Amino acid sequence: MSKSQATRITWLGHATVLIQTAQGTNFLIDPFIAHNPKYPQSFVLPAKIDYVLLTHGHGDHISDAAPVAKKHGSTVVAIYELADYIASQGVSQTMGMNLGGTVALNDVTVTMVDAKHSAAAADEKGTHYVGVATGFVLAVAGGTVLYHAGDTSVFGDMQLIRELYQPRIVMLPIGGYYTMGPQQAALACRLLAPETVLPIHFGTFPPLKGTPAELAALVAPGVKVVHWNPGDEIYV
Repeated sequence: MSKSQATRITWLGHATVLIQTAQGTNFLIDPFIAHNPKYPQSFVLPAKIDYVLLTHGHGDHISDAAPVAKKHGSTVVAIYELADYIASQGVSQTMGMNLGGTVALNDVTVTMVDAKHSAAAADEKGTHYVGVATGFVLAVAGGTVLYHAGDTSVFGDMQLIRELYQPRIVMLPIGGYYTMGPQQAALACRLLAPETVLPIHFGTFPPLKGTPAELAALVAPGVKVVHWNPGDEIYV
């Protein structure tokens, strides 16, 4: 498959991922840009970002959601309460989903799935309930199935995600401390049975010590762990 026929995935540090389909739909997941020490400073976002997907309400996942949506004409997709919170920041286009829900977003079918993590949002007015933590499964028309796990520990129902959606490419947090580390992520791989793992949420801050090399040493033969740096892209 040529690059023009493939989906491009670019890691922008931490859990921020840009997904661009061959048909031209752009998704930005968990935008953490201005205060992200690992964001590649030379990287320029596309002029049009169709959808911003938010897995949960923590600042290192939503801090740039409203600025990006306003500048790039995006619809913000999140669990209902978080979508409502983002709308209160002046974002005109939001879509509030809930766990198990599926929506068709241009050439991608997006399903919101479970995650195990806290999820409140904090701002100058205090801490706010903005729903629960989630992940997203993205099935690209004529392409592959992707899974962004958000911030999570390993949990047994990842097996249900495999049975229902068969994700081939999975984006898993591996840093530890706030999420699962390499050992738990290796078990997640056993439950999900992906072809390729794209590690995220590691190396941003000192406590996030897990590495792709540690994960690669623990997964089953045949599971590819991508050793990448912020700004790197892959085609699937």
